[in-house]
Amino acid sequence: MKKIAALLAFMVVPILSFSQSDEILGTWLNEKKDSKITVYTENGKYYGKVIWLKNNVNEDGTSPKLDIQNEIEAEKKLPIEGKVILKDLSWDSDDKEWQDGTIYDPRGGSVYSCFGRMEAKDQLYLKGYIGFSLIGRSTIWTRVK
Repeated sequence: MKKIAALLAFMVVPILSFSQSDEILGTWLNEKKDSKITVYTENGKYYGKVIWLKNNVNEDGTSPKLDIQNEIEAEKKLPIEGKVILKDLSWDSDDKEWQDGTIYDPRGGSVYSCFGRMEAKDQLYLKGYIGFSLIGRSTIWTRVK
């Protein structure tokens, strides 16, 4: 009986760890509540794509809103909606957070190193930084239900 209990425990722990890592999946409203980002997984990494913008109009009145702040010239002609802004996050079960990814800020046009963790049940804390994670900017996204 003890062997069966130990075997079951051995099998359940990886399942719980896997399901916890997938808490990030779903659609999120950014802190300013002006865009929605869908987080998905691909090849074991986590990505986030902009699926909605509250103001999807350029300053000249044309639509869709273009990524004019991007540092890459060719990207400036592409719309922000549909852009993958969160890339290559990996789940770290020891630290209980997603790490080693990048986040793109369309407002400033820069890419930052990034990590994230669940702050509360439906709140995702993300921090973008350059170099060391002690200095950077953080944000909290809220899950869209």
